[in-house]
Parts: sequence; structure tokens; C-alpha cells
Amino acid sequence: MKTLETELAPPFYATTWRWMTPVVSGAALGTIALAIPAVRELFQLEGLRWLHIFLFAFLGTGALTPLMVRIGHRWNLVDIPADRKIHVLPTPRLGGLALYAGFLGSLLLNSIIPDWMVAILVAGSLLLIIGVIDDIRELPAWAKLCGQLLAAGIVIASGKILTLFPLGPFGDAANIVLTLLWIVGITNAFNFFDGMDGLAAGLAVLMAGFMGVVAFETDQSGLGWLAIAMIGAGLGFLPYNFCGGRPAVIFLGDGGSTFIGFTLACLAVKGNWADSNPIVSFSNPLLIFGVLIYDMVHITVERVATGKVRSVKEWLDYVGKDHLHHRLERALGSRQASVAMILLFTICLGLAALALRQAGTTEAVLLLIQAGLVAAMITVLEISGRRR
Repeated sequence: MKTLETELAPPFYATTWRWMTPVVSGAALGTIALAIPAVRELFQLEGLRWLHIFLFAFLGTGALTPLMVRIGHRWNLVDIPADRKIHVLPTPRLGGLALYAGFLGSLLLNSIIPDWMVAILVAGSLLLIIGVIDDIRELPAWAKLCGQLLAAGIVIASGKILTLFPLGPFGDAANIVLTLLWIVGITNAFNFFDGMDGLAAGLAVLMAGFMGVVAFETDQSGLGWLAIAMIGAGLGFLPYNFCGGRPAVIFLGDGGSTFIGFTLACLAVKGNWADSNPIVSFSNPLLIFGVLIYDMVHITVERVATGKVRSVKEWLDYVGKDHLHHRLERALGSRQASVAMILLFTICLGLAALALRQAGTTEAVLLLIQAGLVAAMITVLEISGRRR
């Protein structure tokens, strides 16, 4: 007899759970083995702490994600297809909980939560809870924005502030406002990209990866370990969210995407991007997060110019298929190609960010111009596809 659970289940849940069970069981056993103190100490003695962090986050997330799939279907916590959505099957949206558990578990197990990270994790956990509530019962946009402002305020109050402007009453106020805009803007921009299979998780892995490289280059090992934990958790979740030509079996949901975007934005605020060159310090995070910034600027300008939104409230409430992945899908005719193009765009900008660290002022400006030209090429491609 069919149940609601099997009727709503995607092909993966109905047909491939049998062969996935050994994989999930192996991931669970691996996670348990890594949690043994003697095993953890062995990794540390061999100088492989980073590998232990990665493996625990990867295997932990990989083991917990199928559990979230089952819970989502059993409790009917699924994202139902609609006109403004592109998926065609009811899909669980609790993947962010598995990723969060794998990420946080690896940090706690390795005792690498420095004082400066506590506020970020507390605020990020708040956004995760708000996002999960929104996934279960849709919240108004203003309520989610208030939660993001509160979370950003917690981080700012703990002393994590951008220092682009010189110290002083005006400069301090400007730095606080800039930090607030950066955190809230990147959080929302990342959330917007959770619209195609594998896209948000892939972006999380790439952005965390480039931030990790910079962190280890500048002797910020704590920041680097956090980036590795995010990479591991993202890769552990990705196989369930990107299944090639088949639909994803689970989504990150608002809880997962806002948590990832918020955490990465805050790590960018905390990171020391350059010792002396202000151009490098300012441009490194802009390049790493360039895809998110490009899309946010594009949709804002287009929506205002075309009269789709006429106020901040309308902008917050507006939901449409006008984000970069939607536009590229129309231009390229394929969702997989759209995701691949965005990930390649991110890699291109990330490599420019790494090269920027070794560049002088002139070379840095040229790299920024090159990044702008790549963005212009993407825009031309979008316009061409739209006209066709």
C-alpha cells in the first residue's frame, strides 16, 4: 500500500536507497571512528589536523543528510513545485541541518572555536533556526530581514568590523554601516543562489576554498580550519543535491543557505586580507564573492529600471526568475550548463584574488579590470540569450 511518504518521494528515495545504505552506513562508521580521542590525537601528532577536520565534516554531513531526507518525507517538510520554482518533485529542504551539524561537529571535536568565532556561530545558529522555521512555515520578508540585522548586530557588537575607513567618529560609523551592509547583503545574495541543484553547495565549497588558501598564506590557521570544515560539509552534502541529470533529493533550504552565506560573510570580515596594500585588502573578498555581488547589483538595477519594484518593501517581497542562474539557463538552454558557468566564473574570480595577493598596485588594478571584463562577457551572453 502506498503511503504519502512514498507517493511524494523522488526517484532516489524510492529506488536507490538500497544501494546507498552501505555508503551511508560507512560514512556513519567513519564519523564514529574519527570521534575516538585516540584517532583524533593520531591525526594531530602527524600534523594532519586539517584532514581530520575535513573528514569529520564530510562524513558527518554525508551520514546525516539521508536522515534529513527521510524526516522531510515522513513529516511532509518538502518544497512543493510551483510556478516560480524550477524543480518538479516535492523535495525535502532540511539539508542545512545536516551541513550545520557536520560543520559545527568538526569544530567542536577539534576544539577550534576561538573566542572571535563564538559570536559568529551564535548569530549563524539564530539564522539557521529562523530559516528552518521559514522552510516549514513561510515567514514574511521583513521578519527574516530583522533576524539578519540582529545576527549581524551580534557579530558587530563582538568587535568584528571592517576597517575600510580611517578611525574616528565618522570613520567608525561608516565602518559599522559597511559591515552591516556586507553581512546582510552577502547572506541574502547567497540565499538567492540556492535555486538550482548543486549551485549553492558548490559555491560554498569554492568560496571557502579560496578563503582557506588566503588564510593559510597569511598564517591565519584558525580561519583556515573553519574554511576546511565548510569545504568538507559542503562536499558531504553535494552528492545528494547534485545528481547529474536527475533531480536533487534534498535542498539546503533557507536555513542552510542563509547560515552558509552569513558564516562566509563574517569570516571575510574577520580575515586579514593584506598587511599594507589597501587595494588588495579591499579587493580580495570582492573577487571571491564577486558572483554574488554581480548578481545582487544586476537584479537590483534591472528591477528598479523596469519598474518591477518601487520601494524597499517591494524589493524584499519580490520573487522572480531573474537571478544569474535563471538568466544563464535561458541563454545556454541547460541548468547543468548554467551551474557550470557560474562555478567557472567563481573559480576565475577566485584565482584572480589569489594572484592579487602577490601583485603590486598596478597589477592589482589590471586584475580588477580583467574581472570586470569577465563579468561584462557574462552580461553579453545573458543579453544575447534573452533576445533569442
